[in-house]
Amino acid sequence: MKVLVAEKCGFCHGVRNAIRMAEQTLAKEPVVYSLGPIIHNRDVVLRLARAGLRTVESVDEIDSGTVLIRSHGAAPAEIARLREKGLTIVDATCVLVKRVQHIAQELQQQGYKVVIIGDENHPEVKAVVGCAGDVVVVADVQDLHRLPESGKLGIVCQTTDSPEHFGDTLAAIAKRGFSELRVINTLCREAMRRQESAVELCKKVDVMFVLGGLESANTHKLAVLCRHFNPHTHHLENWAGVEPRMLAGKSIAGVTAGASTPDWIIEDFVQHLRDFAG
Repeated sequence: MKVLVAEKCGFCHGVRNAIRMAEQTLAKEPVVYSLGPIIHNRDVVLRLARAGLRTVESVDEIDSGTVLIRSHGAAPAEIARLREKGLTIVDATCVLVKRVQHIAQELQQQGYKVVIIGDENHPEVKAVVGCAGDVVVVADVQDLHRLPESGKLGIVCQTTDSPEHFGDTLAAIAKRGFSELRVINTLCREAMRRQESAVELCKKVDVMFVLGGLESANTHKLAVLCRHFNPHTHHLENWAGVEPRMLAGKSIAGVTAGASTPDWIIEDFVQHLRDFAG
C-alpha cells in the first residue's frame, strides 16, 4: 500500500519540552508525580510510568517529593497548595498555555468579562479558568446563553482550537450587541500548521488515519477537520486499532498525528501500512 505522511505532524515543541523535563527529573529521582497525565497519549504515559512518573488527579494524593506540572498547566490555587505542602515543583507548562493564562488575568484586571472559547472539561481550559476566576467557557454557538446580557467581553481561545471554529464562534458572539469586544488570538500556530497539512493530505488519499490519544483535543480536531473532506478518516491511538475493513479496497493511505503522538508510533504505523497486503 502506498502511504503518504503529513508534512507537519507529531510532537510539538511544548510536548517535547514536557517529556524532556520529565525524563531529566526522573534521571535524578526514582519517583516523580504528575498532576494529571503529562500529555494525552497512553503509550507515552505508560512508558514514563515505568520510569517512575506517577500520575495523580489531585494535590491531596501527594504528601512529599517532586511534582511535574504537565504541558496543559495548572490553576494558581493548585500551585499554591503544592507550595504549602513543601513539594518541589517542576513546571512543564507549555509557554503558549501560560500566555493564555496571563492574558486572561490581564483582561479581568482591566474590567472585561473573560470568555474562553474551548472545552470546559479540558485541563488547559480548567487552568485558565482558575487563573481569572469568573470565566465563561463557550464550546460553540450552543453555549452563547452562558454569556452576560451586556457589557464588555475579553475573548481568548483554547490553543488547539481551529481558526474556522474560533472565527465562527466570534461572529456569533459579535451579533449579540456587546458594548465592547476585545479579542486576542491565542491559537497555537503549530497546531494550525498541522491542521492545514492534514486537510491538504486527506484530499489526496483513499483513507486517512489520524494518530493520537482519544482524549487529545488537538488530535480530535485534526480528525474532525479531515473527516469533513474525507469521510474515510479514522482516529486511532496506534496500529492496534486498525481493522481490515478500514483498508479494504484502498490503495493510498494518508497518515497524520496529534501533537502528543511520538515519532515511534507514527513510524510503526506507517511501516505496518506499507506491509499491508490486504
